[in-house]
Amino acid sequence: MRIDILTLFPEMFTSFLDGSLIGAARAAGLLDVRVTNIRDFATGVHRQVDDRPFGGGPGMLLMPGPVVECVEAVQRQADLGHLVMLTPGGRRLDQSIVEELSRQDRLVLVCGRYEGFDERVKAILAPDELSIGDYVLSGGEVAAMVIVDAVSRLVPGVLGDEESARQDSFSGADRLVEGPQYTRPRQYRGLEVPEVLLSGDHRRIAAWRHEQAVDATRRRTLQATGS
Repeated sequence: MRIDILTLFPEMFTSFLDGSLIGAARAAGLLDVRVTNIRDFATGVHRQVDDRPFGGGPGMLLMPGPVVECVEAVQRQADLGHLVMLTPGGRRLDQSIVEELSRQDRLVLVCGRYEGFDERVKAILAPDELSIGDYVLSGGEVAAMVIVDAVSRLVPGVLGDEESARQDSFSGADRLVEGPQYTRPRQYRGLEVPEVLLSGDHRRIAAWRHEQAVDATRRRTLQATGS
């Protein structure tokens, strides 16, 4: 899978892309992640990428020229791919959307900054707008990292154990939160591993884990609704 990240701050991605799971997947040729600086497509002596909004208002907006031309140049390098703009007004990211993105051969992620994009960027490029939550970030870079991390886990071979991805929270048909898990030692500070997990009875263990997942999901729902 190829993922292109378009940003004004490419240096933010260096350690993220080189480390841990994603770094190993890139080294193995399972992921091809490339970072492009939007400012390289700005014109003028100062390479300006933002300006004040017409009609007044606080902050600065990303100008359409550098963003549109950056996207178009990157898209010409291979198949157009699935274009994603990271913006607070987009679809709320969840596991079903992550799975949808993981089925793409190529993703192009555009990171916003300042007060957002000139509306003509959206009108011209018609991107899939995504948000990782209802809160304010300084830019789309962290959101892009979230998408890369979540999607890469579903790329065949990245995790090594395909079952691990299937058993993650929010995966599967019922979208349950993962229940509690335990490892050695069997007892720690008076707290013991549940007996059922030591029984060797895989049917009982599966039933227990499902019950725990249902209960964890119920508690999470109650917390979210304030009930």
